[in-house]
Amino acid sequence: MARFCRLIPLLVTLGSSVPCAMSQASIAPLPESSPFTVAEQFLFRSVNAERAAAGLPSLTWSRTLVHAARFHAAQMGSSHTLSHQLQGEGDLLQRASQSGAHFSRVTENVAVGPSLPQMHDALMRSPHHRENILDPNVNSVAIAVLGSHGELWAVEDFAHDLASLSFDEQEQQVSFLLQKSGIPVESTENARDTCEKSSGYVGARPGFVMRYITSDLQRLPEQLKLRIAEHAYTSAAVGACTAPSSRGFASYNIAVLLYR
Repeated sequence: MARFCRLIPLLVTLGSSVPCAMSQASIAPLPESSPFTVAEQFLFRSVNAERAAAGLPSLTWSRTLVHAARFHAAQMGSSHTLSHQLQGEGDLLQRASQSGAHFSRVTENVAVGPSLPQMHDALMRSPHHRENILDPNVNSVAIAVLGSHGELWAVEDFAHDLASLSFDEQEQQVSFLLQKSGIPVESTENARDTCEKSSGYVGARPGFVMRYITSDLQRLPEQLKLRIAEHAYTSAAVGACTAPSSRGFASYNIAVLLYR
């Protein structure tokens, strides 16, 4: 008799069951220095192989988010319940933020079945799980696999991690984009002080002030690009300051001052 994999992508109801092979996969751990077990390594490599086949960059292994994934896999295995949130447990955002991860996006696949290869195949044949695996907007993953009640319980947590950058490093990245657009950038503390204000500016009067919160320092806001295209400004200053953070979601807080 065929057994079935059960799968749930985050915020999507339980889908149709997919037949799985009967063989039980080994989950013997690697040496303690290894970041993942043999089973976790199998799914990690499988995910990145799918992304490579789709022309997407490989995901890095999240050493912070994996704590949340392993905790949730253990909870599912011990309760014999497939779910994104079990009774008395925090939701995905709470688990991810409590692990110390800083991200602008996080999604999750959970599955249970008797075989790792067939479990991965079932995930790829489920549209919503496939979307999570092939999401171009994530750059890291944490995977946990636990054997319990004669089955394998798996969690795949995908995230877009934000690099931990100093204010100087953030300002340098934005300044580079402005200079590429033909606007010389001056170094001034006034821009950083302006960033910390909710309105107004500090220092010499600018012709335009743009405050924005972003998770991508490789792009300028469209409104700012339109202003630059007017060719009415001769220089700029860039300031970074602390961005608001909520439940693990992280971002960069930037102010750009354009001068005539």
